[in-house]
Amino acid sequence: MGRFERRDRGQAASGGRWRRLRLPAGGPATKRIAAIGAVAVLGLTVHTGLPAAASRFRGTGPYLTAPDHVGNGGPASISATSPRPGSQASQGASQASAFRQIILPDLLIVAPKGLTPSQVARLRKITGVRDMITFDGAQITAGGRPVSVIGVDPATFRSWVPLGTATDQALWSALGRGQFVADQAAGSRLRLRAGASYQLTGATSQVVRYAMSAPLGLAGVDLLVNQGTSRKLGLVRRVAGLISAPADSLATLTSKVSAVLGPSGRIEVLRSQQLPVVSVAPGSRPTDYLGLFKASAAEYCPGLSWTVLAAIGQIESADGTNVGPSTAGAMGPMQFLPSTWAAWGIDGFGDTGTPNILNPYDAVPSAARLLCSDGAAAGGQSLYHAIFDYNHAAWYVNEVLALAAEYAADYS
Repeated sequence: MGRFERRDRGQAASGGRWRRLRLPAGGPATKRIAAIGAVAVLGLTVHTGLPAAASRFRGTGPYLTAPDHVGNGGPASISATSPRPGSQASQGASQASAFRQIILPDLLIVAPKGLTPSQVARLRKITGVRDMITFDGAQITAGGRPVSVIGVDPATFRSWVPLGTATDQALWSALGRGQFVADQAAGSRLRLRAGASYQLTGATSQVVRYAMSAPLGLAGVDLLVNQGTSRKLGLVRRVAGLISAPADSLATLTSKVSAVLGPSGRIEVLRSQQLPVVSVAPGSRPTDYLGLFKASAAEYCPGLSWTVLAAIGQIESADGTNVGPSTAGAMGPMQFLPSTWAAWGIDGFGDTGTPNILNPYDAVPSAARLLCSDGAAAGGQSLYHAIFDYNHAAWYVNEVLALAAEYAADYS
């Protein structure tokens, strides 16, 4: 059971989680909880008041050694129509459906002349590195206008972008078929029209159909193309990469990566430091889920960010819209196993009697208490470990922290 350092995902839609990625010129090879509505639980009506960042019921529950996944265990179960096997549509859908998880980057690395295979192998072998991805890139022109473009594998790259974009099936299928995608701001600035074709010019010129725009969270990146189009345009191979290494301190990780990149490489730190912690007036009874998460963190685990409880509540039950039981037997808005509830369930906010696993006023404070017992209020490695104890899966911790940071950005 590892103890890892917490990382924040950063802004979901504004491109704030990446610093600006400066790419070389193209040519030969030389980075919400449910929508407002009423949720009735045993006669209790709770208005969520939070945006729909992702409605994903897991039913995993605390202390599950074998998580009770829905679908393939990633942020969403991806379903698609079944195009003709072997067709471009089939290939694109296959690439898109490979999505499994959200990965939180710690470092963005840039090698102006491209990372060598030896460097990539050495970076992957660094102790503590859990995930790494590389991609091509360059400055080119689109319809005669200068743009920055990166060439990616849709099946793997989608795990590194904001949740809303990562789960957009149509976008990744189109990218897999060879169309290009624009960052939302770039699509507006360039006045791109969905379905129209544009001449992209790097080392060569290619006429490529434009699919759509979406928030990419990649400051300095205007367009995405797939690897096939990247090769045709002559983008710089493996010009940049993302590294996720939650177990290492930033100083240690940066030092190790710098030694591999050498003096020409650039490193940008993406790991944020803090999720918001709030205080609330004691004795007040919350009237909606937003207030319930904030009050529970403040009263039952001072120092714990309310966004962590909010993320768990959304991932586990979509804020009480599906209270189980799951196939593993977990129940309630925070999906406790009955055995865990017997040890950790409490009456919250003045309730009396037997703690009720289905009652949000008991379940959310109990989740805060459980997390706090594992040191969640201390943040850093302790928070990562506490969420891992809640559900023993690295993807789950990453998804909770990703969603928590999106709430932090939305409610800053």
